Amino acid sequence: MEFRLEDIDPDEIERRLAVVEPLTDSVRGLIDAVIRSEVDDAVLDRARARIDEITAELRVHQKPGGYGTPFTRDLRGMPWGNAATGLRNPIAPPLRPEHGAGVSTGSVHLGAAYEGPGGLVHGGVLALLMDQLVGECASTIVNMPHFTGTLTVRYLRPTKLGRVDLRAEVTGTQDRKTFVHVEVRDREGVTADGEAIMIRPKDFPGRDEVLAAIARTP
Repeated sequence: MEFRLEDIDPDEIERRLAVVEPLTDSVRGLIDAVIRSEVDDAVLDRARARIDEITAELRVHQKPGGYGTPFTRDLRGMPWGNAATGLRNPIAPPLRPEHGAGVSTGSVHLGAAYEGPGGLVHGGVLALLMDQLVGECASTIVNMPHFTGTLTVRYLRPTKLGRVDLRAEVTGTQDRKTFVHVEVRDREGVTADGEAIMIRPKDFPGRDEVLAAIARTP
């Protein structure tokens, strides 16, 4: 798991997001438009050429590999490339979880880009979102990352495209394991649920150790 320190303050975070979030939203709109457009071939060819030109411009200076998980000195994480929640990732719906005492919730709008069977959400997309939410829910218990040991999903009925709500709740702990139940709902009720066993890494440093290491960083 790749972490890196970015020594920036909240104002700088907001400045960056003010630039990249609208760009990411525009690309999400582009993806939807490409899927559903019925314009003629000449328009599609012109669009491709313009998109290729913009892509080349953005690739002039870019990170190698993935985006990683940068964090600040106060341990604010910025996983902006995440496939479910990434604020710089147009593939992400994005899911924006809210956390309480052992409970995490989130809502997303799943349109044409997330379709499996006609008019319905792809089951793999639901599993992705469930996996993200159970991980974040488990991590809130001890303020440490958790990795998925198992995630067993039951698809109760098809999920319609549109608004989807998710809720995860910790049901127990055992040593480094945290057990989480998760549900998915569309506008007609529960469509899928799951049981997860989340694992806290054995040798992962605690919050105090991480803060102490950051304090030693020039």
